[in-house]
Amino acid sequence: MTTPQNPATGARPDAAHDEVAAANAVRNMFDSIAPRYDLLNHVLSASVCGYWWRRAAKSFAARLAQPQAQVLDLCCGTGDMTLALLRRRPGNAAPVFAVDFSHEMLSRGIEKFPVGQVNAIEADALNLPLPDASLDLVVSAFGFRNLANYTAGLQEIRRVLRPGGEIGILDFSEPRGPLGLFYRLYFRHVLPRIGSLISGRGFAYSYLPASVSRFPPPPQMLALMEQCGYTNATWTPYSFGIAGLYRATR
Repeated sequence: MTTPQNPATGARPDAAHDEVAAANAVRNMFDSIAPRYDLLNHVLSASVCGYWWRRAAKSFAARLAQPQAQVLDLCCGTGDMTLALLRRRPGNAAPVFAVDFSHEMLSRGIEKFPVGQVNAIEADALNLPLPDASLDLVVSAFGFRNLANYTAGLQEIRRVLRPGGEIGILDFSEPRGPLGLFYRLYFRHVLPRIGSLISGRGFAYSYLPASVSRFPPPPQMLALMEQCGYTNATWTPYSFGIAGLYRATR
């Protein structure tokens, strides 16, 4: 597959001048905040994040109900999206794959996973240790935005999906209008202060709003997905557009 013209870039934490430096910075950042990550998720989102995970999983209920469907939670973090997917799986279902390149985050996810129901893999989302056309569904919740190269990420997901397989990317966006003004005030000023106080890692929670601002807005993201070979690309806003689910088919 050829690389789309004018591809979106990727995450660029401060002082990261290339993709390798960006990936290393993101990995180190998540390793450092892993001990307080779950607490901060619920505090900073007022536990709305749980609703978003459940709603995203429900969107793929028909696919998840198929016992032999091969499912991947990409950039799984501490595993909350993985657990939401598992709740939609029948008792005799194939295990769900859970991939993250942060050792500390994945270790905390493994502690939550039911025995025998998850295959946890420490790996880079841009270089998955999975065969071509081996998966039926790939979901990423609030992780895809942190990839060093968005185009490469979409292409790697497409590589491991079977024809007719589905992709779901749940991530933040920047709403417009009066809500957008309040959102930007909270996200850029209040959230970093709370995150820094609880985690002791101010950089991580100043990076968060910067990464959302850098992430392609829905029209551009949908166009990028289509350029990367996906069809039927859609975006469904959650909570007035604070977050949303991108869906498409390989």
